[in-house]
Amino acid sequence: MRKADRLFQLVNLIRHQQPVSAATLAEQLNVSVRSIYRYIDDLSVTGMPIYGEPGIGYSLQPGFELPPLHLSAEELDALQLAVTIISRMAGREIADAARSLSAKVLASLPEERRQPESALFSYATGLSEQQKKIWDLLKQAISAEQWMHIIYNSLQGATSERTVYPLGLFYWGGKWTLGSWCALRKAYREFRVDMIQQVNYCAPPLELPETINIKTYIQHQSASEKLLNMKSSVT
Repeated sequence: MRKADRLFQLVNLIRHQQPVSAATLAEQLNVSVRSIYRYIDDLSVTGMPIYGEPGIGYSLQPGFELPPLHLSAEELDALQLAVTIISRMAGREIADAARSLSAKVLASLPEERRQPESALFSYATGLSEQQKKIWDLLKQAISAEQWMHIIYNSLQGATSERTVYPLGLFYWGGKWTLGSWCALRKAYREFRVDMIQQVNYCAPPLELPETINIKTYIQHQSASEKLLNMKSSVT
């Protein structure tokens, strides 16, 4: 990454997280804390209104706005392709948000760059309208930290009903799965979104343990995958 791009990224990170520590910025940019100090000095020399408070972090002076975007052709291609894929492969709300974001970015570009011609296309089979509706409801439940009652068809054709606490939606290159805490099994469970027939909000059937969250779910899944790999190597 060019230094100018890294400095631009640094300003964006400060603007969205202020006040933010040098250690946090270093971790997000994958550089040393000493490099962050050097970048801040470089920005200050250019007149960038960044100020730091010991023990608190860096902030920008109120009212500061970044100059108009200057995106490369590759960046515009990536944006347009991402919007196309999201509009087909995710829920309606997030697809609308992606198109809105794309429109805002393109509107901020110089006039001659607002109608980019891309040679990248995606015609992957997307979600059905019913699946998009379910996807949206699941995402809303995750944001609202709301228990849900689902009717689910397994790959073997069996229909079951579960009360779950949804934690995250995961895309596996063709299929979405819902990562959740299952009240019946009292354990983490995954459900393919295209196999969920119906979803409804419901009252919590039990008190959710404090340790149940998306971070511990991902750790659990990673540990389970390593165990399966170990068993496979032994057999």
